[in-house]
Amino acid sequence: METVAEMKLSISSLPFGTEEFNYHVDGEFFNEIEASEVRSGSVDVALTVTHTQEGIYELDFVCNGVITIPCDRCLDDMDHAVDARYQVTVKMGDAVDDSTDGVLVIPSSWRTLDLAPLVRDTVLLTIPMMHAHAPGECNVEMLGRLEEHAARNYSSDEDFETPPGESDSDAGGGSIDPRWAALEQLLENKNNKK
Repeated sequence: METVAEMKLSISSLPFGTEEFNYHVDGEFFNEIEASEVRSGSVDVALTVTHTQEGIYELDFVCNGVITIPCDRCLDDMDHAVDARYQVTVKMGDAVDDSTDGVLVIPSSWRTLDLAPLVRDTVLLTIPMMHAHAPGECNVEMLGRLEEHAARNYSSDEDFETPPGESDSDAGGGSIDPRWAALEQLLENKNNKK
C-alpha cells in the first residue's frame, strides 16, 4: 500500500526506454488526499513510463479496483468498480503548466514527479454524477425516513389543506396564504392572455 508521500517518481534519473511501476492505493491514500467522497478502497495502479527523448516522458496509468462511496439515495456505503486508463505526456519546461489536455509541463529543476494527484484524479473521475445502489439494495429504513420528510408538492387548491397533526389555527385558519393567492392571480392572468 502506498501513501501519498511514497507516490513519487524519480523522473530525472529514468533512462531512455520503457519502465513499469506498480502501486496499490487504499482508504488511507484517499483520506490523505481529502477525497471526502471515498470512504475506503483498494485500487491497483500499473504505470508504464516511456522516456522517448530528452525531457519528454509518456506516462500510461491503468487503475483497477474498487472504492467505497456513499449512495446518493440512502447514504449507505456502496462499492464502485474502478477501471480507468489515463495517458499524459510530461515535458520539462520553465514552470508548471497543465493547461493542455494530455500534457503536463514541469520545471526542469524537478527531480521527482508527484504521482498522487494524477492517480487521485484518474480514480475520482470514474465516479458518476449520480451514484446509487441498484434497485432494491438501498437502506429501506433510510428511504422511509426520506419519504417521511420529503417536501410536499402543492399543485392545486386541495393540496393547501391543513396537514395531519396541525390545527386550523397553525395553518392560518385553513385559508390560503395571501402570497399564494397573489401568485395564483398571476397564473390566472397569464392563462387568460393565451
